[in-house]
Amino acid sequence: MAVIAPILGRLVKALVTLLAIAVLNFFLIHAAPGDPAVVLAGEAGAADEQMIAQLRERFGLDQPFHVQLGSYVWNIVRLDFGYSFRQGAPVLDLILDRLPATLILTLTAFCISLTLGIALGVAASARVGKASDSLLTTLALLFYATPLYWAALMAVLVFSVELGWLPGFGYETVGAGYTGLARIGDVIRHLILPASTLGLFFMAVYMRMTRASMLEVAQMDFVKTARAKGLSGPVIRRRHVLRNAILPVVTLAGLQAGQLVGGAVLTETVFAWPGIGRLMFESLAARDYNTILGVFLVSAAMVIAFNILTDLVYRLVDPRIGARA
Repeated sequence: MAVIAPILGRLVKALVTLLAIAVLNFFLIHAAPGDPAVVLAGEAGAADEQMIAQLRERFGLDQPFHVQLGSYVWNIVRLDFGYSFRQGAPVLDLILDRLPATLILTLTAFCISLTLGIALGVAASARVGKASDSLLTTLALLFYATPLYWAALMAVLVFSVELGWLPGFGYETVGAGYTGLARIGDVIRHLILPASTLGLFFMAVYMRMTRASMLEVAQMDFVKTARAKGLSGPVIRRRHVLRNAILPVVTLAGLQAGQLVGGAVLTETVFAWPGIGRLMFESLAARDYNTILGVFLVSAAMVIAFNILTDLVYRLVDPRIGARA
């Protein structure tokens, strides 16, 4: 119960937060200028008043605002995200179809950024003040300062167009008909550029945090005691310094994991990756309110899930947190 009770409490808070986000997103989307009925009528080539009125009645846009809000909240409680008038399919089906691609991209980028960031941060802290430390720090700053969309475009130009090493667009080779391991390998080849572009941007943050935290912990008394006992430098860094220095990195990783979803919008658009980020971009251009609201809600749920997972990982890394909770 000592473990389950905090998790249940966080789940209840997460549901309340999601409901508040859903209501806020509904207000923001409907406050934006433009009418989806006008967009649809214009695409159909019949933008007359009768056609627009029929479309507004069909999708409930003619109802008072509070009625639309109440219907939307009730549908969300029933996990009914509505119908996409632009895509001609239920919003939930569209999201579930695109969600696996986004999860593959974001989780791969997260693993790349966290693994490389911690490894390079440890390496830089062990060589503080040397040329290699300055080189690693400069590279991290360069990756962080480079706009994500520009890095994505340059990656396509260099590694796909000029060198021809990797495919630059899509989720898999269209029409190839790969199955089994061949299909997995094809997806991995398409994943390398977008995941690396997204991961290297956040890797710089984890590297700088790990380096600073390692240097701070290395000055503490228990580390000096370990040195006095005659333990070697690598053992001290691994068992004593890194274990305590990793806590701020875990916290930062949990907070920034949700930002990967936001970064995936640009990455998926540049690399034509068929995830929910690209779906949101397409829906924004089409004024597809239901799809936009559904993607926003699922993205918020992913951010909250990452934060809950971070709390659990934090308890594993530092058992003292569970004892104090």
